[in-house]
Amino acid sequence: MITATETKLPRLLMELPGPQAKKVIEYDAKFMSPSFSREYPLVAKKGHGAIVEDVDGNAFLDFAAGIAVCSTGHCHPKVVEAIQRQAAELIHISGTDFYHHHMPQLAERLVATMPGKEPKKVFFGNSGTEAVEGAIKLARYATKRDKLIAFYGCFHGRTLGSLSLTASKNTQRKHFGALLGGVEHIPFPYAYRCAHGHTNETCGSEILELLEQQMFKRLFAPEEIAAIVIEPIQGEGGFVPAPAFFLQELQRICNRHGIMLIVDEVQSGMGRTGKWWSYEHAGIEPDILCTAKGIASGMPLSAFIAKESVMTWKKGSHGTTYGGNPVCIASALATMDLIEGGYMENARKMGDYIFGRINDWPNRFKVVGDVRGKGLMIGIEIVRDQKTKEKSVDLRDAVINKAFNKGLLLLSAGENSIRVSPPLLIDQEQADFAIKTLEDCFREAEKSI
Repeated sequence: MITATETKLPRLLMELPGPQAKKVIEYDAKFMSPSFSREYPLVAKKGHGAIVEDVDGNAFLDFAAGIAVCSTGHCHPKVVEAIQRQAAELIHISGTDFYHHHMPQLAERLVATMPGKEPKKVFFGNSGTEAVEGAIKLARYATKRDKLIAFYGCFHGRTLGSLSLTASKNTQRKHFGALLGGVEHIPFPYAYRCAHGHTNETCGSEILELLEQQMFKRLFAPEEIAAIVIEPIQGEGGFVPAPAFFLQELQRICNRHGIMLIVDEVQSGMGRTGKWWSYEHAGIEPDILCTAKGIASGMPLSAFIAKESVMTWKKGSHGTTYGGNPVCIASALATMDLIEGGYMENARKMGDYIFGRINDWPNRFKVVGDVRGKGLMIGIEIVRDQKTKEKSVDLRDAVINKAFNKGLLLLSAGENSIRVSPPLLIDQEQADFAIKTLEDCFREAEKSI
């Protein structure tokens, strides 16, 4: 039996799920919350690099990376070593009450990744939603305003404040009652489905006009708005990049009215797009940035980073028990070493390679409507009809399940898109396998149309 450490490509030993996987799935059904949206029956046991091995010994190529969390791959030796070393020295001390030197060390390194002249400060949390919650509170505190604007299709988290910003799927909000007041949404620039026929570079001018000529005049006066919150590349919404000009104009509007521009880089940050942060592709400088997922290679850590002139709140205004845990920070420091040491450049290089291979998919496969993204954050939109752009959830789900049964792990995004977000360390052989597997799956899916 081949193990995860002996291969960098899939090895399937049986029909899926295997006997041990079936036992775990039955066990899980008895005791776990039914709210989880498992897409296929993977029961993971161990991982190495871009390979995950299940409880039956099947090895899979992971192009999901734990929802873009395992940026340096699974169980990278340098990350494991850093975690073990720190766990033997100090597992926990609350940064709200006491000091430990790793917190400012990681904060300094994160700040150094962000372009701009103004000094910045960092607050550590445990998850992406917690980073967004903190950013909401900071923006309200700093501006003394309470209104917030977000975008349709966005996903910012599942706790009540971040959920109030989220407008991805109604099931994420259904039955949870009244959410945070003073939140409104506007359309996100979605070039493939642009009602005005714009390109990837020009989509969104009408949305900016809607913001200034309708939203500001009919709903919220700009001097009441604390922040506009945006994902430079929508994650859950379908891996949809906002055009550079749109982000630039959004920053101009925010600066003119004293509105905080918050960028949610929970999924798109930490080198995934070939730069530390996806907003860098637009040359902007946000007031507050939220990050999590890929920051610590799978350990629970998040941060929001703000301009020093913004993060002026007083003692006791915000705190955390576990945020900035020493073991998580050790993992993050090792992760940053690896990203700086070549993985970010590899994400750019492999992203360019993959896009070079798949840009013509809409011409070759009638189920592929659009291919988009940056670096190793790639969205593939599945349609039933390319002319009408009819969305096809069933074909998308079929492709993902077919890929699983061929040894490739993928996840859905948006209503009908596939997200491709492998660890940043993948090589050309692994990229080629994923591309060929998807092409085979498209051909099989087309037979059902």
